[in-house]
Amino acid sequence: MRFHGHGHEHHGPGPYGPPGFGGRRAFGPFGPPFGGPPFGGRGRGGPGGRARRGDVRASILALLKDRPMHGYEMIREIAERSGGAWKPSPGSVYPTLQLLEDEGLIASESEGGKKLFTLTESGRAEADAGPATPWEDVGRGVDWEAMQEIRQAGFGLMEAFGQVWKTGSAEQREKALAVINETRKKLYLILADEG
Repeated sequence: MRFHGHGHEHHGPGPYGPPGFGGRRAFGPFGPPFGGPPFGGRGRGGPGGRARRGDVRASILALLKDRPMHGYEMIREIAERSGGAWKPSPGSVYPTLQLLEDEGLIASESEGGKKLFTLTESGRAEADAGPATPWEDVGRGVDWEAMQEIRQAGFGLMEAFGQVWKTGSAEQREKALAVINETRKKLYLILADEG
């Protein structure tokens, strides 16, 4: 069966894992949660967590209630105000700014080669009607330090496994796979209070 990269099963050992691992970079079942949400994959929301597109819009409007800002300032402000939990990417902020300008909710003027954005009257009305601090929802109730430790532990484990798989003998690969499978079982036993 030919592998097209659309979820079809990959039947050869491939560069990233043994047969049955689907040829996925992060060794099959260990893809998410290490690197995917909620552990802060580098998706649209950046390292700290993904946010819906509506959050970007609401956040821009809420920020501009304080003062006029440049796009990069908004990205920095959202990261600071969310306690580092969410740093929206320029790829989500700038198109949203363009859309808000097209809708007549914000206006921009060039200032030293950069655009400075301000709310229009209708933009202020919409900002007043929306959430005051939309960025807080992203980080609420999450221990980001613990999440970072979990990510590091997961990446470390996969790095070690990948090294054995890449350079080890068939016997060493088999042993490494057994360790991974045993570790997974032990983790589930912790949840069952039997470990």
